[in-house]
Amino acid sequence: MEPTAVPRTTALRPVESEPGALVHSTADRRLATEHWLMATCPRSSHERIRAEWQENSVALLPLGTLFSAVRIPGRLISAMALTEDLEEVDAFLEDALRGGPVICAPHGRRYYALVPASVARTWSEAAKEWRRASVEVLGSGSYLGVPRVDATQGDPHTVSYWSVPMESAAVLCAPLAVARLIAAGLHSMADDSE
Repeated sequence: MEPTAVPRTTALRPVESEPGALVHSTADRRLATEHWLMATCPRSSHERIRAEWQENSVALLPLGTLFSAVRIPGRLISAMALTEDLEEVDAFLEDALRGGPVICAPHGRRYYALVPASVARTWSEAAKEWRRASVEVLGSGSYLGVPRVDATQGDPHTVSYWSVPMESAAVLCAPLAVARLIAAGLHSMADDSE
């Protein structure tokens, strides 16, 4: 009997764990992600970061050690998503970046795709071209306001939130997926201006 392929639109059935199987709850993954994000700073700064997350829902973290960020203007993302609705844009980004983490700063309509730390160094030529469209690759020497890991809902009054939440510690956007999104957005915006 040949195995049959399950269409991607079919929901997976619940899996019962067997003795000895490791199952990580959402809370465990969030805690691991929080610790991983704090690892960008010396241990002495961890209490400050926790306090900032508690009081402001956002903590300032240095880039270029564990991860870098690609700042993409909202107009470029909206040109690709064909909407400015935050929820619809979030769903578009989750699909386009295959679940890679993205932070949104709704007030300035900016998105930050989190990528491996090396991207800031290896993309220097592409980054020069993208600056004309206000796309910026942020690495060592830059800081990013990173929301609490459970801040996943945005509105125009939110400082920042996870447009696409970080699935687990160290899970980042694939650089090629980010580059393709930017290239397609720039192409779409050029077509619109003609």
